[in-house]
Amino acid sequence: MKTKNYKINYNKKHLENIDKAIEKAKLLYDSCICCGHLCKVNRNQNKIGRCKIFEDNNSIKVASRTLHFGEEPMLVGKSGSGTIFFSNCNLNCVFCQNYQISSNGIGETIDIETLSSYFLELEEKGANNINLVSASHVIYPILKALKIALNKGFNLPIVYNTNGYDTEELLDCLDGIVDIYLPDLKYLFDEKAIKYSKAENYFSVAIKAIEIMKNQVGDFIVDDNKIAKSGIIIRHLILPNNQSDSYDILIELKERGFLKSTISLMSQYNPEFKAKNFDEINRKLYFKEYNDLINYALDLGFENILSQEMESSETYLPDFTREIPFQF
Repeated sequence: MKTKNYKINYNKKHLENIDKAIEKAKLLYDSCICCGHLCKVNRNQNKIGRCKIFEDNNSIKVASRTLHFGEEPMLVGKSGSGTIFFSNCNLNCVFCQNYQISSNGIGETIDIETLSSYFLELEEKGANNINLVSASHVIYPILKALKIALNKGFNLPIVYNTNGYDTEELLDCLDGIVDIYLPDLKYLFDEKAIKYSKAENYFSVAIKAIEIMKNQVGDFIVDDNKIAKSGIIIRHLILPNNQSDSYDILIELKERGFLKSTISLMSQYNPEFKAKNFDEINRKLYFKEYNDLINYALDLGFENILSQEMESSETYLPDFTREIPFQF
C-alpha cells in the first residue's frame, strides 16, 4: 500500500465520466450481460433475469444504509464506511450471511432521487466513502442516482463491493466512476462454484474482472490517516475443509502478479442459510486452518495481507430486520 498526502476532487472526476457511464449501462440492459450468467434479457423492458429484479430502471430496492464499521480498516477509519446494501443478488451462495436480502428479498423499493439523498446523507454523517454492496445487478439506476447526487455536490470515493462475477462490459461502465474495488474471489474450481453458488465459469469470469479492476485503479493508496483513496482489495472467504480452494487461489494470484496487491483473507465464515445441508461446510473454521493459510500466503511473498480474528464468525453476522444490521 502506498501513502499519499493529497486530496482528490471526486466530484469533478465522477461528473466527467457519469454521462458516458449511464449511456453504457442503458445499452447493457438492452440484452443484459452485467454478470457471468449472461441472461441477455431486455431489462429496459422490465424482463426478469437470474437476479430476479422486478423494479423499473428509475427505482431500486435497498435493504439498508448505514455507517458500517465492519469493513477493512482503511475503508472504515473512525467515522465508518457509508454502506448501502442492495436487495437480491446474481449468485445463490448456500452460505450467504446476507441471505435475508440476497435470497429472501428484504428491502424497500425507492426511486433514484431517494437513493441520491442516501449518498448525500451518508456524506453529511462523515462517511469516508460510499460502499455499494451487491450492485452488479442494479448498476443502471445506481448510476442515475449518483448523477443527481453529484450535481448537488456529492464528493466521496465510490467503493464497488462485489462477489466478483462481473463482466468486462459492466466494468467498462464503471471506469472513472469507481475509485475502490472490493471484489470477492470465491473459488478456483467450477465444481465448487456450481455446487455452492450456482455460478458456472466463476473463476474465469472473476479473475478477468479482478485484472480489469486493478488496471483501472491500481494497487491501494491511503492518505496520511490511513484512509483509502483508491485501489483494489481482493477478498477471499475461507471455507472449512478447503472447500474454497484457498491454497490454489493464492498460487493463481501470485502467478498473475498480485503479490503487492491487498488481499483480505476472511475467517468470518459461519454455516448460515443452507450451508447446514452440506456436511463438509457445516461448521466454522478451525484456528489451524486459518493460521496455516495466512502463513502460506506470507511464505508465497504476498506483501499486504489483511487478517481477521476468529471471533469474526459471530461479530459479522447481520440482521437486516433491524435498522442497524450489524452490532459492533
